[in-house]
Amino acid sequence: MKKTIFITFAMMVAAPVFAQESLPNPMTLKDCMEYAISNSTKVRIQQASNGDARLARRDAIFDAFTPEISGSSSAYYNFGRAVDPKTNTYVTTTSFHNSYGVSAGIALFNGFKAVNNMKISKTSIALGNSQEDQIEADICLATMEAYCNVLYYSQLADIYKAQVEVAEESLTKARRQEELGQKGHADVVEMDSNLADKQYQLVEASNKLNDAKITLEDVMFWSEDHELVIDTELPVALDSERMLTDSLALEDMVDFAQANNPAARVARYNLLNAKRELSTARWQLLPSLNAYAGWSTTYFTYPGSGSASDPFRTQFKNNGGEYVQLSLNIPIFSGLQRHSNIARKKNAVAKASAEYDQKMRDISAEVRRAVQDRDGASAAYIQAQRKSDVQEEAYSLNMKKLEQGLISPIEFQTASNNYLEANAQRLNSLLTYFIKRSVVNYYNGVDYINQ
Repeated sequence: MKKTIFITFAMMVAAPVFAQESLPNPMTLKDCMEYAISNSTKVRIQQASNGDARLARRDAIFDAFTPEISGSSSAYYNFGRAVDPKTNTYVTTTSFHNSYGVSAGIALFNGFKAVNNMKISKTSIALGNSQEDQIEADICLATMEAYCNVLYYSQLADIYKAQVEVAEESLTKARRQEELGQKGHADVVEMDSNLADKQYQLVEASNKLNDAKITLEDVMFWSEDHELVIDTELPVALDSERMLTDSLALEDMVDFAQANNPAARVARYNLLNAKRELSTARWQLLPSLNAYAGWSTTYFTYPGSGSASDPFRTQFKNNGGEYVQLSLNIPIFSGLQRHSNIARKKNAVAKASAEYDQKMRDISAEVRRAVQDRDGASAAYIQAQRKSDVQEEAYSLNMKKLEQGLISPIEFQTASNNYLEANAQRLNSLLTYFIKRSVVNYYNGVDYINQ
């Protein structure tokens, strides 16, 4: 018969009831992740880089399919010897020249540079999106770990608080029994020492809780005026018979992660772009062919010479001319720059290929380690839960024995410490399993924020 264990974390609130309305709504783990992503500087930086990649994509499309068009205009006075545009003879009269022109040019063949740039820019957009996904995953995991630390120390502080209350009641009762002659002064001193120890542990847990809250706020880039309040209820249903078999087969998980994980996609896109850049560099050894077309016109006059010139409109029309040009550029020698560029691109491909192979090995190792850690954490939690149940029962029995005077305060303190340690181990193992299971689910394709 399957045994299902339900653990619910609930933080005890010591504030008065009337003050609850002024507190902000507690944030769940998903709320904290969303806040961290929306305020992360790393995400903002990557989004800006993604914007640059989209602009590069647009520029590559225009460069491949649209001509470059430009217009020009100039005006100048000539005070010395010059050629008369009308008679084509030299004159020494002051002249004024004004010209206008429009030209367009497009590359007919440039070694598929424009086409490869389009492909590279498209891959760069996908690369940027994958990098953003990877950054968001890292932020979510860091937020989850910080969030669980706050939960752990919150529960630990509550446990110590309950133990302090029990120790105070026991000490008060022991002092009364000392007055009645039922207990010796040594027993009272031992119980007072036990109370001091529990109070010290409570203060230490409270300090660690405050430190964990600061860490969570730092991870989340918390910038609100009020204090961060989180939802400390974390229901986790653990099926003791299915905890070790709730995912894909290991090899299938490795294959899936290597194909779909953001880190794998980043390495794959880097390699793909490196190969395309190498192809572009090799094609640059071939001639390039460009086409140009244009129109231009001029206007001239001789100020102060007394001779009349044709009106501006007439010259603008009559002096106009068009041209069409094909330009073939054959690379012969450029100081081995093209060959050096090819060699650098080859090295870039070799580097990207090695990085891709290393990333595949890293992901394979990470997936196997994640599964092993999850399985180990689940087994540890089951044992910690059993240990906690036994120690809780032993603690209750020893409490009754202490009240009846059947054991010494030192023996009761030992039983109490064992109970506290078992509870701490249970909480730690549960939260550890929660994180490890989330990592495995992430490699199975489920984002942290959607789990």
